[in-house]
Amino acid sequence: MKTENTVWHEQHISKQQRSTLKKQKPCLLWYTGLSGSGKSTVANAVDALLFARGCHSYLLDGDNVRHGLNGDLGFSDVERVENIRRISEVAKLFVDSGLIVSTAFISPFASDREVAGKMLEQGEFIEVYIDTPIAVCEQRDPKGLYQKARKGEIKNFTGIDSGYDVPQSPAIHVKTAEKSIQQCAQQIVEHLIENGFIYAL
Repeated sequence: MKTENTVWHEQHISKQQRSTLKKQKPCLLWYTGLSGSGKSTVANAVDALLFARGCHSYLLDGDNVRHGLNGDLGFSDVERVENIRRISEVAKLFVDSGLIVSTAFISPFASDREVAGKMLEQGEFIEVYIDTPIAVCEQRDPKGLYQKARKGEIKNFTGIDSGYDVPQSPAIHVKTAEKSIQQCAQQIVEHLIENGFIYAL
């Protein structure tokens, strides 16, 4: 809830100046997909490739953010919306600093992803759909969450008793069941090169 006595304070250093200094175009790589699809793993691999290239980037991981900033939120639909709203605002600030930002969240609702995209300038929001069949996600089940959800020990679990809006036209469509993590990461980096966010080596 906004107060009446706050005014946006313009900074002396612009986003363009920060971007020029970093020799890259800032953007937000928004990874979305089911639990166990490989969002965090792929995002980390991309971040490592960017770092190796000398790019300035940062990864905001869903679980990590819930340990602090969003530690007061549960997993009801309302709380999921607030979770994404907060991370969208944080990501916007990071992009404004000239960084290539990655967010790895299930973000199951298309409406929330659309709102996140509208917060940024044209072209800065890059939706990355980590498309992994739920059967594969359950087989991986790195945190044992699907097993708990099937037993009814976890409620509002995406893909089991809570829905997931599949991206209709993601900027990048990644299939982790068909490619290695390194191949998936390289696919995303190549998109950034082809669209002028970073330079080819």
